[in-house]
Amino acid sequence: MLSQQEQLTEAERYVKLLENRVEELKARRTALAMSNNDGDTSRIKLPVIELREHLGSSLEVVLITGLKKNFMMYEVIGVMEDEGAEVVSARFSTVGDEVFHTLHAKVKVSRVGVDAASICRRLKELVC
Repeated sequence: MLSQQEQLTEAERYVKLLENRVEELKARRTALAMSNNDGDTSRIKLPVIELREHLGSSLEVVLITGLKKNFMMYEVIGVMEDEGAEVVSARFSTVGDEVFHTLHAKVKVSRVGVDAASICRRLKELVC
């Protein structure tokens, strides 16, 4: 069991990690927008699926899809829950003709964990 001070320190570290990730994504979005505005027709191949495990007990999933890709968010959440993760937040934003979905989850049973490869595979089947 962590002391209250240790919990606060861990929370602070996690918030900084998330802030860094936000900055990385903003820079990536800016770079993509600039390359598209310069007449460059090269684009990232959609969909993009990124999955990150944090501290062994939390999970972040980023999906980048096109506006015309039809899937329901509850299907993504269902895949994650089937694989042992409990989704605690989900949001999306639209930039141009791309939709950025971000889901945060915690592992239901930390000693068992989740199979990240299985989640990725199932999400690819769902959104591709």
